[in-house]
Formats: sequence, C-alpha cells, structure tokens
Amino acid sequence: MKANSSKRSWSTWHPDPASKPAVRDCDHPGCNGAGEFRAPRSRDQLNEYYWFCLDHVRAYNASWDFYKGMSQDQIEDEIRRSTTWQRQTWPLGAKTGNKHFTFSMHDPLGVFEEEAEEMKKARTRPPSPEEAALRVLGLTEMPSVATLKACYKKLVKQHHPDANGGDKDAEETFKVISQAYKTLLDSLTAED
Repeated sequence: MKANSSKRSWSTWHPDPASKPAVRDCDHPGCNGAGEFRAPRSRDQLNEYYWFCLDHVRAYNASWDFYKGMSQDQIEDEIRRSTTWQRQTWPLGAKTGNKHFTFSMHDPLGVFEEEAEEMKKARTRPPSPEEAALRVLGLTEMPSVATLKACYKKLVKQHHPDANGGDKDAEETFKVISQAYKTLLDSLTAED
C-alpha cells in the first residue's frame, strides 16, 4: 500500500531551527564577507543588484552618482519625469480634445431652464471675429497690445513662408495669422 502523498512529516513544515539559509558572498573583489546588503548595478539596471558586506555597501553608496554621464538637459528631463513618477502627463483637458467642459443635469422643475437655454445659444452661435482671432493666435482672453505683438511676432517667425522654404501651407497659415492680428489690433486700438 502506498503512503498518502498528502501527508507530510513534521520536519517538512517545521525546518530545523539550527539550519540557516545560505549566505551570499560579498561581490567586492577579494572580500570574503557575507553579502547581506544589496546595491543597484547601474542607473539602467535598478532591479539588478550587487550584494555587499556592510563596509563595501557603504563605500559603493558613497561613490554612487545616479546622474553620472548625463548632460544638464538630460538631468533636467529626468528630474521632471521623477516629479510625476515617470508617467506621461497632459495639460488639463488636452487629452480629451474637448476645450469646454459641458454637462447636463436633470431639472424636473425647470429651475435652470433659462440658464440652460442661454448656455445652449452661446455654444451654437458662431464665434465673433475677435473670438476667432484669439483662437487662431492661441490666446484665451483679450491681451494687451504688447502681449498681442509678442504673440504675433513669435507666430510670424514660425510660419513665415521664407522660414519654411516657400511652403504654400505655411503661406496660408501666415495670412490667417496676419488677419487675426489685424482684427485684434483694430479692436484693441478702437477701445482706447
């Protein structure tokens, strides 16, 4: 008759307290100490470790430089990524593509009907020339003349046909930007 394989001896469940787990040797060349303390192998291998004795792990940690060999720009990028735990981020609302937050609410008593109608009209009406010009220039509100000129100058440098090898698309974009600038400048100077 076979012994029941599900039964285990007491020693299987309770190992001998006198036996200790095997100890690693220190990874430092020429050291015979116990490697009880781990240290990452490199910046690119943070989950792979050297195992050192206490004295050698202290020496290794004292000389450790995570940013060694990186340029100033790479260090800045790494610090920025570290502030978000190396996860990609987006400006608020940019990922959805929806520029305006919209919501609906159940209003059985019609308390908010008037406001809802006004909001619906505001969403469906075509934008004014000033609002359209603000969108073209990437602005959210009516700027000062100095801010408008700075924004226009930046966009002209970027989209001028001469800067883009005479590209027709750049020329059309340049025309739209120039018209938007003129519209806003006329509006700003008319207010004064």
